[in-house]
Amino acid sequence: MEKQFAHEPDAHRFVLLVDGRIASVLDYRVLGDAVSFHRTFTNPPYRGAGLAGELVAFAVDDVERTAKLKIVPSCWYVGEWFDRHPDRAHLLDPRVA
Repeated sequence: MEKQFAHEPDAHRFVLLVDGRIASVLDYRVLGDAVSFHRTFTNPPYRGAGLAGELVAFAVDDVERTAKLKIVPSCWYVGEWFDRHPDRAHLLDPRVA
């Protein structure tokens, strides 16, 4: 199983491809000095393998490295991801953390 992560800024999303097919998507909106991760989706054949979590981790790393924006976890899954990764809480927008 070959995994490829990508940021598609024109589409405002991060994607995880597995063997060349879209397995998981994380949609976002830029809100001034923050970015809202508002939707995650994993295609049914790929569910249960932890791919959404891997994609959230990739997106969080990308935002921290390149954009220096705070993150608003508008999607329930992203919120739970941050609950499981308290070491990344410093990246949350303090207005919603």
